Amino acid sequence: MLRQYELVDRVLSYDPDADEAMLNRAYVFSVNAHGTQKRASGDPYFSHPIEVAGILTDLHLDDETIVTAILHDTVEDTVATPEDIQRLFGDNVARMVDGVTKLSKIEAQTESERAAENLRKFLLAMSDDVRVLLVKLADRLHNMRTLVHIKNPDKRKRIARETMEIYAPLAERIGMYEFMKEMQTLAFREIEPEAYESITKRLDSLKIEGEDRIAKIASGLKLLLSRGGIDAEITGREKHPYSIWKKMSERHVSLEQLSDIMAFRAIVDTEEECYRALGVIHRRWPMVPGRFKDYISTPKRNGYRSLHTSIIHAGDTRIEIQIRTRDMHAQAEYGLAAHWAYKTSGVRPDTQVSWIKDLIEILDHADSPEELLEHTRMAMYQDRIFAFTPKGELIQLPKGATPIDFAYAVHSNLGDQAVGAKINGRVVPLRTEIAQGDQVQILRSKAQEPQANWLNFAITGKARAAIRRHIRHKEREESIALGRKLYDEIVERLPTPPGESAIPDALKRLKLQDEAALMEAIARRQFTDGQVMEAVMPGSTEGEDEHDLPPQQHAIEIKGLTPGMAFHFSPDCRPVPGDRIVGIRRAGEPIEVHRIDCPSLADTTEEDWVDLSWGDKAEGGIAQIEITLKNEPGALGAIATLIGQHKANILGLRMDNRDTTFHTNTIDLEVRNAAHLMRLLAALRAADAVSSAERA
Repeated sequence: MLRQYELVDRVLSYDPDADEAMLNRAYVFSVNAHGTQKRASGDPYFSHPIEVAGILTDLHLDDETIVTAILHDTVEDTVATPEDIQRLFGDNVARMVDGVTKLSKIEAQTESERAAENLRKFLLAMSDDVRVLLVKLADRLHNMRTLVHIKNPDKRKRIARETMEIYAPLAERIGMYEFMKEMQTLAFREIEPEAYESITKRLDSLKIEGEDRIAKIASGLKLLLSRGGIDAEITGREKHPYSIWKKMSERHVSLEQLSDIMAFRAIVDTEEECYRALGVIHRRWPMVPGRFKDYISTPKRNGYRSLHTSIIHAGDTRIEIQIRTRDMHAQAEYGLAAHWAYKTSGVRPDTQVSWIKDLIEILDHADSPEELLEHTRMAMYQDRIFAFTPKGELIQLPKGATPIDFAYAVHSNLGDQAVGAKINGRVVPLRTEIAQGDQVQILRSKAQEPQANWLNFAITGKARAAIRRHIRHKEREESIALGRKLYDEIVERLPTPPGESAIPDALKRLKLQDEAALMEAIARRQFTDGQVMEAVMPGSTEGEDEHDLPPQQHAIEIKGLTPGMAFHFSPDCRPVPGDRIVGIRRAGEPIEVHRIDCPSLADTTEEDWVDLSWGDKAEGGIAQIEITLKNEPGALGAIATLIGQHKANILGLRMDNRDTTFHTNTIDLEVRNAAHLMRLLAALRAADAVSSAERA
């Protein structure tokens, strides 16, 4: 453990203007506060915050951050209060200590809720001051280094999984690759002990077999670049065990088959020399196609800059080479922490990184703990590609992203209003996958709104969270509107019209917050018609069963409501405007709309039914027909032409069976109404190629 003077001297060595008195005060405060507390290893507890502070001095962080690290467990684990921290160390330190404080006292019903609540509060604190993240990562790194001392194996695995899923990706996203690699290695050792042991043993044996191979390749690279007039510092290393295991899993190969487990780094003086060095290396050895990445002209979202290439060395060995300047190397080593090193960058501590803003937006939109964790992991984990706006602005996205993801990455309003896209000048569907370097233009309309089917191809957490939020909001709006129609019909069946206080009184009896909650509950049938009547007018249904209540007076219009929101059409009968329809109400679910002749209605009781109507001049629906055609060339084309001539649209077609004489197809059709469908069926039956055509 670092002694007091050693820790202070470390900070003063890179920041002579640091507040030495505050550092000394924090050290003594932490030691006294933690007193005789012990860690699982048996060491004094105060050794942990001191070691966390020591990790951060290696990153040359400012005095406030070091003091925060020293104090980060005092509020949770000792009698010290936030007021004590604020009085002795100032507002900034108090705010950061509060942000970093572990949230173990949160009581949640499930593990995912606990993890999500921790993540939620952590992200909020991080958005206020990014140094909170740096302290938290150092805290987690030291905990991982001492994980072996925890006796409970389930607890060790839980901490390791949390580290692998949340903290290692966070370290990667701010460019702190050394933190990321060590966390992944330590977590991998706990989660997959057999795989870890196998890979490390094999790596050890490879080192013994060719212990000077890395040194020879490194010296050869240095000599080659020197002959090209470039003075470069060359270092070589083997990739860490988790990285190797991940590649083995993804490529389904053995360790012996992996040819790029060695990586080398060339550090040069200028950006120009980076490209010159690349040219010298590529002239000497063949490059591996598809393995060159220029992160200098297009930096990663975390600010990382470097050239990456893979070459075939000595005819059979594939090695990876990174080329960067010393400034780029400092950024790669320190990542976001480089903004505070030596206090030379002038970056304010409350600076927000753009991806942190994205995470906060996801946090605002998430509806459940599982959704928050899913979207946050999406935002942190996936490999990135680069695409450009028409004005040349660079947008980073995960691999597999579509124009919908691109639109939401630019701005939430652009995503909400997207109707199409142009990729490299060509109009494409919104589900089209964006490739590296594409130029993407989003076509928008103010009349557009997010569609539920976008969730089938949106892959970024930000896009999915925004779409789901809109759908939830619209579902609630439409449920309230439908509930209002149902309520008006229900009260018409009361013996006398209810008074002005009927709804407020009903809310109290049903224990609901407001009128909107009542209407939504009626639409979702959380209460029966009898219960609503009794709440609005006590005694109005006394002694009557639900089936003895007065019958429905008039049909409820569904005009103006959107299928899939407050109601949905039964897939068994697919009603269209003009059909006689009824709705089936089930507790907690949208109303299911059926044709009156639907066979599945036989499985319900009349108490579940609600009489529905389409409303005036309702148009547009999806019907399904079964059509049997002669098995001859052009038959399907002929009926497709006929359908088009009758202004109907084919949405789906499936061949159900085929023999030498006929084949039967199921077709989903977009039609105006039932009359339109009947005319179309009559025309199909009259066609020479058609044996039969019936509504499914």
